[in-house]
Amino acid sequence: MQKRRLGRSGIEVPPLVFGGNVFGWTADEATSFRLLDRLFDTGFTAIDTADVYSVWVPGHAGGESETIIGKWLKQHGGRDKVVIATKVGAKMGSGERGLSKAWIMQEVEHSLRRLQTDYIDLYQAHYDDEATPLQETLEAFAALIRQGKVRAIGASNYSAKRLEEALQISKTSGLPRYESLQPHYNLLERAAYEQELEPLCLKEGLGVIPYYGLAAGFLTGKYRSEADLAKSVRGPNLRKYLNARGLRVLAALDSVAKRMGATPAQIALAWLMARPSITAPIASATSLAQLDEILKAADLRLDQEAVKELNDASAS
Repeated sequence: MQKRRLGRSGIEVPPLVFGGNVFGWTADEATSFRLLDRLFDTGFTAIDTADVYSVWVPGHAGGESETIIGKWLKQHGGRDKVVIATKVGAKMGSGERGLSKAWIMQEVEHSLRRLQTDYIDLYQAHYDDEATPLQETLEAFAALIRQGKVRAIGASNYSAKRLEEALQISKTSGLPRYESLQPHYNLLERAAYEQELEPLCLKEGLGVIPYYGLAAGFLTGKYRSEADLAKSVRGPNLRKYLNARGLRVLAALDSVAKRMGATPAQIALAWLMARPSITAPIASATSLAQLDEILKAADLRLDQEAVKELNDASAS
């Protein structure tokens, strides 16, 4: 497997990053362990999670995903072979949130304890916090890097303007910079990333690990009618894609998949992997069958005809 460099961080990741938001939510602990075992065995050893996962589940306060990963790491071993990316800043069950130095320094200790590790490979600002100066946030991250608790830092859900400001502060102040961006990007969510963020990431040499690579499952082709939305807990949120453009994209995925002997999900992920600015898309699975399917996307090479067909179908 050809691994990819994440910005200038020195970290290398496989062409697909596994989304750990399912751990402790739609995948119980036993299932999560099986998924993690398979990822380790196949070499897809980059896991993205967050302190807030899965606060939206009744009775959860956040930290459930990190806790499962930590239990697995302790039982399985091989920490040095796994890239753990987690995030800080989203609203926790306590109601606290943000990117102040005090909150970051407190939350990183909680994440380290739950993950049962001494360090986090990629520590990401989950959401921009305009109430906290960028300099303060970056100084907090710099302290964690000096302490050996974090290897590299990244930004998630930042606008191009704020990301550029943060990069400039790092440059002028001699602080570690955001080495990666985690944007919402897929065949159905293109404009926000492609118009301003992508040129900036290419210019600055940032790694890009987009989330919702399968549009929360819509791009698997599982949801093609209103009746299909009842198939999963995420279904009702996908109604926004059940329109002419969404169905046009599914038709293009079907066409390319048939030609290449693949599935729509594999083609949707391969489209992301083929884009020069993308390091590795993030995608999740709740069963070994689903996981085995999406991992095969890394073996696909889309030709220009396939990329054009998908680009044309998904154009706004």
